[in-house]
Amino acid sequence: MEPMTDVATTEETDPTTLLSSLPARCGVYRFLDEQSSVLYVGKANNIKSRVLSYFRPSGLATKTMRLVERTRDIQFTVTESETEALLLEQSFIKREKPPFNVLLRDDKSYPYIHITEHEYPQIRRHRGRTHDRGTFFGPYPSTVAVRNSLSLLQRVFQLRPCEDSMFKNRSRPCLQYQIKRCSGPCVGLIDPTRYNQELRLAKLFLEGKSQSLLDELKLRMRELADSKQYEEAARLRDQIQDLRQVQEEQHVHKSSGDVDAFAIATAENHVCIQGMFIRNGILMGHRNWYPKNELQAHSASVLSSFVSQYYFGTVERNIPRTVLTMQSLEDRNVLAEALTKKAGHIVEVTSQVRASRAKWQEMVTENTNLALAAYVQARQNESERLFDLQQLLELDRVPQRLECFDVSHTQGEATMAACVVFDANGPVTSDYRRYRISDIEPGDDYAALYQAVERRFKRILKEDGMVPDILIIDGGRGQINKVEELLLSYTDQDIVLLGISKGEGRKPELDVVWRAGDGVVSLDPTSGSMHLLQHIRDEAHRFAITGHRAARRRARKQSELDEIVGIGPKRKRQLLTHFGSTASIRTASIAEIAKVPGISRKLAAEIHEVFHAT
Repeated sequence: MEPMTDVATTEETDPTTLLSSLPARCGVYRFLDEQSSVLYVGKANNIKSRVLSYFRPSGLATKTMRLVERTRDIQFTVTESETEALLLEQSFIKREKPPFNVLLRDDKSYPYIHITEHEYPQIRRHRGRTHDRGTFFGPYPSTVAVRNSLSLLQRVFQLRPCEDSMFKNRSRPCLQYQIKRCSGPCVGLIDPTRYNQELRLAKLFLEGKSQSLLDELKLRMRELADSKQYEEAARLRDQIQDLRQVQEEQHVHKSSGDVDAFAIATAENHVCIQGMFIRNGILMGHRNWYPKNELQAHSASVLSSFVSQYYFGTVERNIPRTVLTMQSLEDRNVLAEALTKKAGHIVEVTSQVRASRAKWQEMVTENTNLALAAYVQARQNESERLFDLQQLLELDRVPQRLECFDVSHTQGEATMAACVVFDANGPVTSDYRRYRISDIEPGDDYAALYQAVERRFKRILKEDGMVPDILIIDGGRGQINKVEELLLSYTDQDIVLLGISKGEGRKPELDVVWRAGDGVVSLDPTSGSMHLLQHIRDEAHRFAITGHRAARRRARKQSELDEIVGIGPKRKRQLLTHFGSTASIRTASIAEIAKVPGISRKLAAEIHEVFHAT
């Protein structure tokens, strides 16, 4: 979409000059600071009238006044219609990420359930493009919703979850078969016709045709009972009970249709927006967001901005036929027109509904209020814990930034250090960092910790970043002494350095806290400050160990076969397909290796030599 006109004001800072050239036209406006960085992007049916409202002499919110004070330039783009203005506004927000806009921080695609094309199709979780062969169901609002659905489908229909590479190399059924969550197709314990019959029933469930599925299962159960196949009839009875329970949990007031329902709740400076996603009358799940409302705009305006970003942001969304909001949006007709154009079918944006849809509206509104109350309470608890820590450590002010380091490895392999950051609102995940540790003796935790903290503070100095008020180390006296030496050489700021070590038997109530220069700090195990330190320590441990495990998996994907000249990806795949695993190749003779297509006797000897060189 090309705007009709794109005009920028001069670099003057006098508001009169800035406002004089604004057109009374539909379009998008942008406030810029003295570095020409975009502070705020908005759309309006009348640009001049809207922008003038920010410069009125009284009645402005504090943060709006701050925006005006920082504004040094105003740019605008005139468009032919409000729909074009909406799309252009979202394009600017997506690219510039202006600090005074309501921003949707959600860059992950939503997960699907994927049924592959195969004689015995696999059922699995999928995230990303849906261009692969097979059938996709979703999207689901979270991986938890997908995991719950997959767990049910395995339990009820016993469909295989394993990858094709594992499936074709099994010689006996795996644990999933033993616990009755797979029918064992890998070793022929179920024929393709019967397996695909179960798959058809699973698809009925995923398509929302639960009643048709239950009716069919009941009929089959009666037929089996009449023919005295009581064991199979009992299995179907259990299936029916499981599905009926899920049907009661998922169905929202007997209805049909695809609807996304959104509601907003505000309290103090906090905002919660919840999306509830219904497909074929089935509640697929819900999701909460807590965006910042920097300009303290009214809730309808915030909700409108959020919904626009949700569908026109960086992530491709599945657009339903109805978008339901708890209150009427000023630009709902414009939004509906833009969504209709993008989706290729008519999309209704409404807040005026009756019957079952009114129940959905009521449900999402109530749940949003409850979610916000829990969120505010958690923030209050976080503030209380920080205040408790301030009193304990006798600090002049409440600490605003805490950082914690931990190191993870397996006997020195794939050593990974992690740094996590907390502020007054809890974890700041965008500031989390991992460090691959190298050039140290394997297993030397002191050297690994030293290297990670040094790299962190070098970056802080280089980028003039934020220095933590409190630095926490997962460890005891030895670790904090090592880090204390480093801090003295990198900063003259007064950073409180703490270490927290596991107590006897790794019991949380026996954890010991150390302070550089003071030794052991006496803390009540049930105090808020102790819980805060344990929370950030455990989060650092989690973040470090997940990074370590990923690095270890990547390292172990390399095999002895990669060392052999003449073994490329194709021959490696043929060897693994033939033998099933590297371990089987290791025990094979030269003659057995030479039977693999594409492997000569000479190459087989070289492969055998690599595995038996020691």
